[in-house]
Amino acid sequence: MEIQPLNILDSFAPADDITASRLLAEELADLNRKIVVLDDDPTGIQTVHGIYVYTDWSPETLKEAFSDPSPMFFILTNSRSLSQADTTRIHREIAENVYKASQETGKEFLLLSRGDSTLRGHYPLEPEVLKATLEGLVPYSFDAEIFCPFFPEGGRFTVNNIHYVREGDLLVPAGETEFAKDKTFSFSSSDLTAYIEEKTGGAHKKEDCICISIEELRAMDIDGITRKLTEAEHFARIIVNAVCYTDLKVFAAAWARAMKAGHHYLARCAAALPKVIGGISDKPLLTRQDLRPDGSRSGGLIIIGSHVKKTTQQFRELMDAHLPLEPLEFRVNTYFEDGGLEEETKRILAETEKLISSGTTVLIYTSRELLAPEGFSEEELLSLSVRISEALTSIVSLLPVRPSFILAKGGITSSDVGTIGLHVKKALVLGQVKAGIPVWLTGGESTFPGMPYIIFPGNVGAPETLREIAEELIR
Repeated sequence: MEIQPLNILDSFAPADDITASRLLAEELADLNRKIVVLDDDPTGIQTVHGIYVYTDWSPETLKEAFSDPSPMFFILTNSRSLSQADTTRIHREIAENVYKASQETGKEFLLLSRGDSTLRGHYPLEPEVLKATLEGLVPYSFDAEIFCPFFPEGGRFTVNNIHYVREGDLLVPAGETEFAKDKTFSFSSSDLTAYIEEKTGGAHKKEDCICISIEELRAMDIDGITRKLTEAEHFARIIVNAVCYTDLKVFAAAWARAMKAGHHYLARCAAALPKVIGGISDKPLLTRQDLRPDGSRSGGLIIIGSHVKKTTQQFRELMDAHLPLEPLEFRVNTYFEDGGLEEETKRILAETEKLISSGTTVLIYTSRELLAPEGFSEEELLSLSVRISEALTSIVSLLPVRPSFILAKGGITSSDVGTIGLHVKKALVLGQVKAGIPVWLTGGESTFPGMPYIIFPGNVGAPETLREIAEELIR
């Protein structure tokens, strides 16, 4: 696959957003389905606002979520940090409890499996477990899986079935990025038809995929796209090409029409599709006034755990800005000292408390270099990562002073801080502070109720984005 210039996206016929929005609104008006999004880390809410996210999926919680008047809610599974066995177990449990809540409230549902826009995650495991579990409960089978990793806020576009990741002014095929070399979720194919064949071990052949082209979408061929959807069977894979939200609106209009005609689908998608099928409006980016409305004099807390290249660039840019914040390095190599990690946690906690109380924002960052002993196994590395994450989150849960805000950088880091450090069970999505960077308002049960919690994915943003957010919050 060839790297393409970004302006290749301008080569398509102009999109008619006004007409697409009208067609979508007409189809969604009587869809009458509760949209349930299973999020494999806390970043899937990157496009929505006014929606609740839940961190547990008990029957009582899901009945409450189904009873809420909003069209959609998210369940944070955090499955990208789990084993295949644990992922299978919780997806079976969620599917069973979603079905039970649907029966008790009399509301039909649509399940979306939100995964990473750079194609990492437990795929095809998650949608296949949902399918198998639900088909043992409902009186129908699923006709197809919608596959749509398009996510423009993060620079992810799909053209001619090739999925691209934006890097500066270039579009790099996803299979040629650092994300494809992920130790747990590696892949080689950028062509999504080949990716599906690769990930399903050949069970689904690339030539059997049904592809919705940009040309069809720009022609607004709702009837033709609907026909493709309704003719799909035996859990076919339907790939959606898209380079702007208008493309997705046209597809979603056809998809809604197919569902209302009695056809059933699951979806594997990035964060853009939930916004569109949920009919969520655009909202301006959140400002300092939204995030620090009480004018608190306490310092804020920024935690950086991610080690992907983009995060390291953003970290260096923040450090070079010389903002009025105090950096504290969490020395991960103390793990190899007897009791070292515990002592390091105590040191960071004490310093953080003192600084935040004095009105200083604290930046806690994990060492950028890990000096693991020679021959350290992948299992030992995983154990180390878990221990370090536990240490970071314990700092949040044990902190006796309330920060004015909390920002966590990295998918797993932000999940652990939110669910373990802050003990969030239910949070309201306020919106985004930058494109693709969502903010929770923590619930009353959390460590710090009513806290703006900024969830900054490791692979999102430009080099200056973290610095710009910090400047907005602490200036």
